[in-house]
Amino acid sequence: MKILILGAGQVGSSVAVALASENSDITVVDNHPQRLRDLSERLDIRTVHGHASLPSVLEDAGADDADLIIAVTSSDEVNLIACQVADALFKTPTKIARLRQTEYLQHPELTSRRGNAVDVAISPEALVCTHVQRLIEHPGALQVLDFAKGQVQMVAVRAAHGGALVDEPIRHVRERLPPGTDVRVAAIYRHGKPIIPEATTRIEANDEVFFLADRRHIRTVMDALRPKDKPVRRILIAGGGNIGMSLALAMEGQFGVKLLERSRDRAKAIAEDLQNSIVLVGDCTDEDLLREENIDQTDVYCALTNDDEANILSAMLAKRMGCPRVIALINRPAYAELVEGDSSIDIAISPQQVTLGALLTHIRAGTMVRVHSLRRGMAEAIEAVALGDSRTSRVIGRGLDELDLPESANVVGVVRGEKLLIAHHDVIVEPNDHLIVFLLDKRELPRVEAAFRAGVTWF
Repeated sequence: MKILILGAGQVGSSVAVALASENSDITVVDNHPQRLRDLSERLDIRTVHGHASLPSVLEDAGADDADLIIAVTSSDEVNLIACQVADALFKTPTKIARLRQTEYLQHPELTSRRGNAVDVAISPEALVCTHVQRLIEHPGALQVLDFAKGQVQMVAVRAAHGGALVDEPIRHVRERLPPGTDVRVAAIYRHGKPIIPEATTRIEANDEVFFLADRRHIRTVMDALRPKDKPVRRILIAGGGNIGMSLALAMEGQFGVKLLERSRDRAKAIAEDLQNSIVLVGDCTDEDLLREENIDQTDVYCALTNDDEANILSAMLAKRMGCPRVIALINRPAYAELVEGDSSIDIAISPQQVTLGALLTHIRAGTMVRVHSLRRGMAEAIEAVALGDSRTSRVIGRGLDELDLPESANVVGVVRGEKLLIAHHDVIVEPNDHLIVFLLDKRELPRVEAAFRAGVTWF
């Protein structure tokens, strides 16, 4: 597949890194020469210097025979115009644009096939807001991933002493849960290293456990992996940008929300839109201010400013002052890696990783209907659909233990209609089944894709 990535910023670079390992023909366009040099030194890709929406630049980049354009520059307008030019002049089949302004997203004629300019619109701010919202709604969760339109969820939890499943082998999991609760452990990360769970594998305290279950049973399983977390009632959000504002709007009907914004003018504008939230003006790294706002009685602190250093420092400060759960938005990958696993910050959110999963879902359209990028892009959780029939498919009509998948791929569940079938060796794959696969090593992705690719016939 020939792919043009417009923009070599943090999102564009992350997409390039992810796709370069998948044998795609990648060209990156940007008007910052240093960014392009840095990328070309790291990856075997082609780079083109120039303004991404100019027809001449797109032509130099090979838009005339590109299969896909991903417009992720820092300008919504450049992204929209680039997709318009690609469609009008080069008839590019698929065009994906990152749009940050919600007003553009409110007009579907701009972002639908009917409008032609953009086939898929991706809003990083909306994706991150949804991601944080799910973490708040599931106290104790490190990640919450949706599959089968939200019917099934995969959740990552840090196991702790006191959980009924801790120090127990996985084969005893069902016995320790209430009747009717079915779950599959997808993966375990111990001291940062992955473990493919087997029946005899014991869950230890401090393990990062990924499990799959019907969304109705998520809370029950979480409570069996760690002592029950205190329900969330009070939230303090630092940062009144698009993400902070959207999160406050989404949360203020359920929780007591305070929003802290440094700019007085921005705070005034936010206060006019929020109905049940308290809007404060001040610096999130101000210890006295946090104390005045009873940070020690706040259940969740979300540092969502556009300043990584402020997010990290204020989250660490809030934790030290008694806030039980802190979440920090961190754009720079090096910073995210630095604080990962740090006891003073519970969750470090990378907007690039959240956005990357949404992009990969559309890039791998076909058998892959949902992709979540995990562990800094090293692992993936995939929802793949079984297409075709027993003659044209390599998976239909076979048991799960007969599938030609790499060792690092673990099928954890099958969604058939509205029912979740927890993966067992005797489950036979049927047409249109949705298989949930946890892939520990993303380098094995081509084998997974090949297994689900339907052909005319296969032997």
